[in-house]
Formats: sequence, structure tokens, C-alpha cells
Amino acid sequence: MEKKRRSKKQRQKRKIVLVVLAVIFALILAVVAFIWSKFSKMDKIEMKNIKVNELPQETEEAMQGYTTIALFGLDNRSNGNFESGNSDTIIVVSINGDTGEIKMASVYRDTYLDIDEDKFRKANAAYSSGGPEQAVNMLNKNLDLTISDYVAVDFNAVVDAVNLLGGIELEITSEEVGYMNDYIDGVSEVTGKKSKHVSAGKQMCDGVQATAYARIRYTTGWDYKRTERQRTVITKMFEKAKETDLLTLNSMLDEILPEVSTSLSATEILGLATDMTKYHMGENTGFPFDKESTSLGKLGSVVVPVDLENNVIQLHEFLYTNESYTPSQTVKKLSETVHSNTGY
Repeated sequence: MEKKRRSKKQRQKRKIVLVVLAVIFALILAVVAFIWSKFSKMDKIEMKNIKVNELPQETEEAMQGYTTIALFGLDNRSNGNFESGNSDTIIVVSINGDTGEIKMASVYRDTYLDIDEDKFRKANAAYSSGGPEQAVNMLNKNLDLTISDYVAVDFNAVVDAVNLLGGIELEITSEEVGYMNDYIDGVSEVTGKKSKHVSAGKQMCDGVQATAYARIRYTTGWDYKRTERQRTVITKMFEKAKETDLLTLNSMLDEILPEVSTSLSATEILGLATDMTKYHMGENTGFPFDKESTSLGKLGSVVVPVDLENNVIQLHEFLYTNESYTPSQTVKKLSETVHSNTGY
């Protein structure tokens, strides 16, 4: 009799365990379905042929523990088209897996680099010629990087993201006001989003205004200053997002993901998202560090790294705190060609 009671209890326990397992499995499926419904909305461009230079072992080891992603901002006047267009924003983002520090290095769009096989042009032409894959390969080849993933956005994505965050605070100078208001009109026309003109001073800016601010290039500092403004907008958005509640972030995902193109998988994005609380913005800079401007025939005005090899050494020290980095033979040869073609 005792054995029968124990047998009955054991069967009941098994049933309870099976029910619990079934509930857990159902919850997992629900979470997976939820996540997939979000990330399936993104534009995905497959990266089939990523190339990297032959790097010294010490360089590869120094880059381990970091996630490096290329961020492209497209100025193609056709929202949602991510397969072509000039990438007027080119930012290399490094994320320290241990500390959570995020660093950004803008590659000036007019930087004279090899965008393909011995095809020296302005850096932003790489995306226009071959989409994100060629743009990533251009960065890897000229800068001794090992990037395999990118994120690309256009005007719409930035405008909507800033609006959903409730705006970001920016300090507008009297020199910037006139140009910014002109760009506000242009961004409104492209995106169909209305906004107002601004005046000088610190103020809360909506998505159109923030995007217009990031586009200003005719003030003191020219395009160099514009990349600084772009990094400022990204930093302000990041800081605001960290303070935002989950409901708002969920709404942002629904709104923004269809306006983003990336090679990152849902798993990779979730892996990055799980560490969101420890991420913090570190320093940001522009590349090349040492540069000259010159005019090269049909290319017009270009930014010349002086010299490329030395600039890449500085970049690796900045992104990866690698003070013993040695440039690859590829970068050394490219540096010589840039000098030969430009005189710098």
C-alpha cells in the first residue's frame, strides 16, 4: 500500500514537472517570437565577402575583447534605401567588453583612401560604389581593422529616434543658427516631419532639429566640426536612451527598426543589449588626426592623412589602447601610395 502511495505521488510530481517545463518552453517560444517580430523588421544586407589585412598576432590579440562596428549615416535623399548612396557619416565604434566603454572615431568623408583595388577616392564613395560591404572593406584595408558588421541609418531613423526619446538638449551658437534653420527646412521636406526654426542658446531639440544640427558643415571647422556635431548627437541620444523606460524603448524598436539596416543578427544585438547598463561613452575623435587638405583634379578637395601609417598607429592606440601596434604591410604600402599621389 505504501509503495502504491509513493508511486502515485511520484507520478503527480512528474506531471507537475512536465507542466512547469511546458510553461517555461511556451514562455521561451513567446520571447523568441517577440524578439523575431522586432528584428525581422530591419533591412538586412548580407556581408558575403569581408576582407581583412594580414595582421601581426600582437595586433589581433590587442583587439580581442572589443566589439568593433561601422556606423554609416546616408545622405541619399531616398529614405529606406541602404544599398547605395554616399555615407556622409562614417564612424568606427569600439566597445570594450570588460569595461563597457564606447569610443567613436569619425572618418572624415573626404579622406583620400583606397576604396577598392588600388582605387583611391574620397572615403564616402566606397558605400556609394559597393554598399556597406565595400565600405567596411575600405575601413579594414586602410585602417588595419577587422570589422565584420555595420549599422546604417538615414534621416528618417535619426528624426524618429530623437522624437521618441523626447528630444535632446543642444547648445546652438549664433554662427550655427542660420545654417541649421536652412537644414531644418530640407530635413522636413525629405522626411515629411514638421519642425520649427531655432535661435541661439541651449535648448531641447526635436528629431528634425537634431538631424539638421548634425548636417551643418559651413561654420568654422567645416566638415571636421560637422563630424564633432554628429558624435555629439549620438552621445546625447545614448545618454537619453539609458534613462528611458522599457515601454518607450519598446515603442522605439517598433518605429526605428524598419528604418535601420544592419548585418548584426538578433542574437548579436541582444548580446550587446544585455550589457546596456554597463555601457558608457568614452572619448571620441576624428580621423585622420594629422591631415592636410588639397585639390586632386576631378576629385576636388580631399583630406590627406599625413601620413596614413602614422595616423593608423594613433587610431589603434585610441580605439584599443594599443601602444605597441605595428602597421601591416598593406597599410605601409597604401601610405606610400597616398604620399606619392598627393605629395603629403
